[in-house]
Amino acid sequence: MKFTVSKTEIVKALSSTLGVVEKRQALPILSNVLLKVEDNNISITATDLESEVQTTCTPASVESTGSTTAPAKKLNELCRLLPDGSEISIFMNGDKLSVESGSGKYSISTLPSEDFPVFDVVSENTEFTILGSVLRNLISKTSFAMGNQDWRHYLNGMYLNIEDKNITVVTTDAHRLAISTNSTTKSVSGEISGIIPRKSINEIGKLLSDSSEEVTLSLGSNTIMLKTDSTSFVSKLIEGKFPNYEQVLPSGESSVLSVNTKQLSEILSRVSVLSSDKFKGIKLNIKSNEVLVSANNPEQEEGEESFKSNYDGEDMEIAFNVNYIQEVLSNIDSNDCNINLYGSDKSCLISPSDDPDLKYVVMPLLI
Repeated sequence: MKFTVSKTEIVKALSSTLGVVEKRQALPILSNVLLKVEDNNISITATDLESEVQTTCTPASVESTGSTTAPAKKLNELCRLLPDGSEISIFMNGDKLSVESGSGKYSISTLPSEDFPVFDVVSENTEFTILGSVLRNLISKTSFAMGNQDWRHYLNGMYLNIEDKNITVVTTDAHRLAISTNSTTKSVSGEISGIIPRKSINEIGKLLSDSSEEVTLSLGSNTIMLKTDSTSFVSKLIEGKFPNYEQVLPSGESSVLSVNTKQLSEILSRVSVLSSDKFKGIKLNIKSNEVLVSANNPEQEEGEESFKSNYDGEDMEIAFNVNYIQEVLSNIDSNDCNINLYGSDKSCLISPSDDPDLKYVVMPLLI
């Protein structure tokens, strides 16, 4: 195995595998990437046994084909630190991988490619297409509400549901819920769904970071696969039943508080400086044309600030964890948003004023 490749090509490919590579593993080979060299193509694969990413890059030239595995982090760091514009020669020298560029010569340990684990992909997946920018937006607007190491494992991921041409993603950590809906470019027959693990959602988000073209998703009973032009990512799904999120959405009569998104966020930031470090509680005292935001802490410090608003209900006092509200507001691009209030002891529903397909539910703090 011997080939020459530009620094730009190899670093871009290696970088897309690093999120999957396990840093601390009982199996040393899981810290490696699998390099496969063919006539006009280099494929690079990484896996943690729960997910796998495979990407390709184009060599400048190939003298001989073959395959091996090498430590992902070391190989990436070495190639990344070579001078910009470098042509890098990579070849097997005994059981070591040699990397040469200019006057630099480096030797990296390898493990046999035949020992690299094969990721099992179930073949009966349903395939559909979606714009990369649409999928990226669905993920970015909701992923913050995923559970993190919750004992209810089904909360530690994103629920994905596709019916006809409608794609809906839902996340919740039992304190707040985020839901967003958009359209695929190709419809599916029937209805399919699954829970994608938190780590895999983060990796999919990275792969879509600069993608505006169509991507292909394949969803099955226990795996999901994403394909872009040069990269494929496959992950096992979380087993279990996701909560019935439609029952969590508040219903019935509500009072609507219309606010300027940026103004409310800035006021919350200032007032929350004097909130309790433990509970991060802020209180909203809502009247027909004014909202008073206040907070205090065990040191008997307090802060308050009011602003004019548009509100169509009875006076109400309600408290929230300020971090939960701020994360919602930071994901709303609209100038204004609507906060639907159902009572001081009930969850509120927040949506951008111009996007009813994006919804956030936040539970109140008891005051």
